[in-house]
Amino acid sequence: MTERDMTQAQTYAQQLLDFIDASPSPWHAVDSMVTQLQQAGFKPLLEAEPWPLQQGGRYYVIRDGSSLIAFVVGDKPLTETGFKMVGAHTDSPGLRVKPKPVITSGDLVRLGVEIYGGPILATFSDRDLSLAGRISYKAGAHNIAVKNICFERPLLRLPNLAIHMNRQVNEEGLKLHKQNELPLLIAEQITQELGSDYFAELLAEQAGLMDAEILSWELNVYDTQKGTFWGDKDQFIANSQLDNLASCHAALVALLDDDCLNSGNTLVCAFFDHEEIGSESHKGADSAFLTDSLKRMALAVGVSDADFFRVLAQSFLISADMAHAWQPNFANAYEPEHKVLVNQGPVIKHNANQRYTSESLSSALFIECCQQAGVSWQHYSHRCDIPCGSTIGPMLSARLGVRSIDIGNPMWAMHSIRESAGVFDHRDLIHVLRSFYRK
Repeated sequence: MTERDMTQAQTYAQQLLDFIDASPSPWHAVDSMVTQLQQAGFKPLLEAEPWPLQQGGRYYVIRDGSSLIAFVVGDKPLTETGFKMVGAHTDSPGLRVKPKPVITSGDLVRLGVEIYGGPILATFSDRDLSLAGRISYKAGAHNIAVKNICFERPLLRLPNLAIHMNRQVNEEGLKLHKQNELPLLIAEQITQELGSDYFAELLAEQAGLMDAEILSWELNVYDTQKGTFWGDKDQFIANSQLDNLASCHAALVALLDDDCLNSGNTLVCAFFDHEEIGSESHKGADSAFLTDSLKRMALAVGVSDADFFRVLAQSFLISADMAHAWQPNFANAYEPEHKVLVNQGPVIKHNANQRYTSESLSSALFIECCQQAGVSWQHYSHRCDIPCGSTIGPMLSARLGVRSIDIGNPMWAMHSIRESAGVFDHRDLIHVLRSFYRK
């Protein structure tokens, strides 16, 4: 590995860390991506308005603030090239604030939270936590507006119980009761007078609004610690939300490559919210968002209803989501012949029951992209005696009727509030996705 290779890989990795740090919620992640898209000349579209698309045009459309589809209209015939698509998700597992969150206990004030997806709850203890998401508020007599909000300082904490009162914690692990032991400490009553609308007042002050204007909110708990490099040669990275903002970032960087933008292919990046809770929502991957958008793209460039099915038959989808890297401390958790290693290249994810969509031909097509990019690849299969997770790949492939593959970069501590991955893997995935888009 040359010094130049290391410098390039660390540059991409630092961009990823900065992207995650600026994206403490799915709504902020979309905002971060929009900033990069607009800088590259992409124009916004609205679903409620006509789409006057032009060949060579660059566009994006947002559904409900946290799902985004960006695309480039190629000048090659769609019926010959199809759509070249990469899909990922903007959400991460964690804790969400309840509608009536304030809990007073003695002289302490806590916020009630609900579990979103499947986080490793113990990793939220003793961290510098805060809140990010969006609020809905009155904007005039008959209008409701939405605003993203983020407390950029430690606001909350989940203090651990001392070992003197939990003597078996090192033998049995930290177990948190989901109802009673997850509320987060935020204030002392004895230091301030708490009104009945304490939480709305807190949000209003942060948002620059009147508390009476606040109508509702969607807020998740995030870790304020910034992303960092680690390892004896800074070859690893650590941050929250690597699953799956790392895949979003890699896909976006690949899409914005000049050679990809000018390839003549019709390129699509589709980023969905709600993957961690099953994708069954109006903006999740199991919605009609991508199908409707592809149909509108095709109609706008003169593809008939009948020919649209020909386009789908020529299309290909890469479902990009992070993969489980082998951790020797827990060797028994892995399939012995499929040890995926950090910094050894992107992973093709296999499951005979189609929890992942990879099959022989789609795998071969992805391997060809890896070869063209000069990148190594790996194969992952889950242990047969442990339930396997899934991705947006199967539902998108089934809904669209397109060939698909599930891939992702290896990482440690998936669904922890502090995850780790490899510097070189992120660079390599960007190179492979560029190869796919140019192909």
